[in-house]
Amino acid sequence: MGWFRALGSTDGSPLGGCVASVRRAQDGKLAGAGFILAADTVLTCAHVVNDALGRDLFEARPPGPDEIPVEVGGPRGHKRYPARVAHWIPPRGRAGGPVGADDDEWLGDLAVLRVDAPGDSVHPPSHRTVMEAGQEVRAWHGSGGGNTFADLTVKFAEGRIGYLDGDATGMAVGPGYSGSPVWSLKHRAVVGLVVAHFMPPRDPATGAFLPYSPQHLVRRSWGIPWQHVEAELRSVGALDSEDLPYAEPDEPAFVLLTEAIDTAFPSPSGRGDIARQLARACDVEDGGEVTPPTVEEFADFLLTHPRALAAFTQILRRRDAEATDRVLAAGRLAHGPRLLSPKEYTHLHQLLRGVDKAVLGRFGEAMRAALPLAAALPAGGSLDTLLDRLEALPGDGHSEDGEPRVPALLRVMEYVGVLCAGPQRAGLRMWSDGVSVRLGIPRSALAERRSDAQDWARGLRTRSARVRVLVEVRRAEPGRHRLRIWCDEGAGPRQVSATAAVSYSAPEAARELLRVLESLGPLAVEGQRPLVEVLVDRTSLNLPVDEWAGGAPDEIVPGVLGVEFPLVVHCPELLLRHERFLPDWRRRWSRLDSGATLVFSDASKNPNQIYYELMGKLDAVRVSVDVPPGQREGIVQVCLAVGVPVVVWDRGRDEDSHVVKHMAEVATRELPDGVRSYRANTMARPQEFPGRPVLAWADADRTVPRLHLTEPQESA
Repeated sequence: MGWFRALGSTDGSPLGGCVASVRRAQDGKLAGAGFILAADTVLTCAHVVNDALGRDLFEARPPGPDEIPVEVGGPRGHKRYPARVAHWIPPRGRAGGPVGADDDEWLGDLAVLRVDAPGDSVHPPSHRTVMEAGQEVRAWHGSGGGNTFADLTVKFAEGRIGYLDGDATGMAVGPGYSGSPVWSLKHRAVVGLVVAHFMPPRDPATGAFLPYSPQHLVRRSWGIPWQHVEAELRSVGALDSEDLPYAEPDEPAFVLLTEAIDTAFPSPSGRGDIARQLARACDVEDGGEVTPPTVEEFADFLLTHPRALAAFTQILRRRDAEATDRVLAAGRLAHGPRLLSPKEYTHLHQLLRGVDKAVLGRFGEAMRAALPLAAALPAGGSLDTLLDRLEALPGDGHSEDGEPRVPALLRVMEYVGVLCAGPQRAGLRMWSDGVSVRLGIPRSALAERRSDAQDWARGLRTRSARVRVLVEVRRAEPGRHRLRIWCDEGAGPRQVSATAAVSYSAPEAARELLRVLESLGPLAVEGQRPLVEVLVDRTSLNLPVDEWAGGAPDEIVPGVLGVEFPLVVHCPELLLRHERFLPDWRRRWSRLDSGATLVFSDASKNPNQIYYELMGKLDAVRVSVDVPPGQREGIVQVCLAVGVPVVVWDRGRDEDSHVVKHMAEVATRELPDGVRSYRANTMARPQEFPGRPVLAWADADRTVPRLHLTEPQESA
């Protein structure tokens, strides 16, 4: 097993050491069980989380930042802590679609919860191994009671699902067991996760269980074998690799690390002392005080445990700065080591738990501002997913020759920090200072990144954020639509519509929007009317929401939405369809005031030719489309899909659009107000202003809420 070994349960028993209770947020009643992955993470079923949050059991959309009560056992007994979803693998049918109401089996259905628990309050995680047919195993009810164990036998475990048959006596698996770890009595390790139980057949007329028959399936449950759990979790970056293959002896990083360790610790006793410190820092067992690890075992652990190298340099920096720099240089040649040590990683999450939700809602905005030249940025996911992705990105700041650059994660945290209140900002800066010292980053380099963040924050304060009302419009039955409405006063979208189940006619929808807009009147900044951002799918780009009138017959004014308020459309479906264009979109938006404007008026060009032209002009920030409808829709969609943030067209004209010619005189940033003014003139003088303008507007500095897309995506 090697000198460094995974830490097992403290008392040799899984009960209390690996079983967690997941509670419902509304009333605290039990939703299901969970398995303690680490001191601050619990693995459970996604359908258990859905139940805890009062959602449909097979809801696929990520739950967002809502807190879930979780009870975990530790040296001080069971205690309840708030948790949030860090990684989400929704339930899915065997064909990849939604789980059907009559489905007995499904795939996915995993969720990793990050628990807000002190580091020493949870038992160490248990060993894990593969599930195999014939294993005698045990599962527990989510309540964690010692008498709730159900003894089972693994009957089949060769695919994504393992079948478990229960003993004829004792507890039977049922409601409340979902998410329980499956514990192998022989291996004293977790071998899988309980998902569901096959219930007896019901009478189709009454719904009651039918009388027992020897032909019925008895006490059969199913779960996910641990080998497949690992595959699912690794696919979303939710499980650090503890069992990576050994490092190759001739790998450059391995060779350099063995030399650095041998030079820094020529004495076996010295190497043993620091190895034991490293084992404690990484929460693994050491090989004892008698025999130290070999230099090769030491180097192998640094390259295969994801945070060992960072932990080692954290210990070593205080003793030998030159040796630390050699270890870091060797580590940069390898792909496995993560940026942060376990202590730094835990401390960062503790700090972020204290940050206001409004600031965390602007995390994507800060990330894009901090890394404008990054080739790829995460398009969505939970905060934990974003942080894990940022850890893997290199630094993009300036540095002197040979000096380490400021990593992307540290730069982003500087930008997040300037959005925080004083104490929160100070905590994040102290954390960044500590990490940069360990990495040997010059103080001047971090100070430059900090100054960049402060300049960005000053720019935000001087550029007043326009109040927005965002409305997702989805077609219902003919002539009616469903709405979800958010307000964004500058701190990110907050939902204000109670439900999307009600359908509205166009006048009813306009009245509902006007009601929300009237409530924001006092919030208008410097006389600016709130911007109405209509979120649509690709088939609804020409939906005339701007022409919807909310005035009742006895009203004094007609209340036309696009006349009273600047109204734009935004299609996240197209923007997120090919995520490789997201960096282009952000770069184009950052040059909104100086980028090029293109006009496509040649009806002979097909969308592919437009695509080639846009690829040759990555500085284009605005496109006007003036071709007949048959070609227009395809061209507009190509422009939006490749990340052009501003697109103007006339939904009512075949060619020679008055809208396109008139708007050519309006500055790009002023287009929302310019289009509103044009619409008002159309109503007053239709002969002079004959167009029906549409403005697609994708602001890369403002977040968009999660929508009901075919494939749910996080905020863009």
